[in-house]
Amino acid sequence: MIQQYLPAIQHGNSSRFFLMAGPCAIEGEEMAMRIAERIVKITDKFEIPYIFKGSYRKANRSRADSFTGIGDEKALRILEKVGQTFGVPTVTDIHESQEAAVAAAYVDVLQIPAFLCRQTELLVAAAETDKVINIKKGQFLSAASMKFAVDKVKDAGNEKVFLTDRGNTFGYQDLIVDFRGLPEMRSFGVPTVMDCTHSLQQPNQSSGVTGGKPQLIETIAKAAIAVGADGLFIETHPDPANAKSDGANMLHLDLLEGLLEKLVRVREAVI
Repeated sequence: MIQQYLPAIQHGNSSRFFLMAGPCAIEGEEMAMRIAERIVKITDKFEIPYIFKGSYRKANRSRADSFTGIGDEKALRILEKVGQTFGVPTVTDIHESQEAAVAAAYVDVLQIPAFLCRQTELLVAAAETDKVINIKKGQFLSAASMKFAVDKVKDAGNEKVFLTDRGNTFGYQDLIVDFRGLPEMRSFGVPTVMDCTHSLQQPNQSSGVTGGKPQLIETIAKAAIAVGADGLFIETHPDPANAKSDGANMLHLDLLEGLLEKLVRVREAVI
């Protein structure tokens, strides 16, 4: 399914950015379908290529009692249903090499989490599925160092790679975005994405629950589009305060349409 989208989101097509968006985690079928339906209507309106995002399992949690998922197969089947129902590609993250082939049976894009972007075995296993691979830049790495992650995927025979920036560690409990990194990663010849929500996380809170600054999502998104990002990654939910994962830095679903309308105008102004 992703093949029909690739011409529109390949590196160098600056007339329109693409969007990866959805809930942090798959909480249930009704919620996933509701969010997907709303976003599809909005992206169709603005002619923005869209990839539905949802984690089938949350492996990187601060506390042992944090929500991790509703069950792998159940969540993956929901992702598959979203793709089939709305005719859009889907993306989910994987954490261990044996998950690559399993998830690839249900989704179109495999995402490598930032903390795992140097894991050679994971990158190679993902590449060997022949799916599109979205690699998130580690908070602890420079943009330049991500070339080696791209090379690992390409050396495994897969040329379909995205890179996603999600900010840099700034002290113990904050992140900062260095927008010089987006054009640098684009120079590797791959589509480059800005994660507008995770880049506003405030990790390592004493409560064990990550904080965030969602009021700055629009600022990060506008800046990313202005410097030439090929795509945006936005986690969104109809009730972020009660989301089961990462609610503190998600965009309220009601705000997405207005934000994308502004971003389309920004892109038109800078191309």
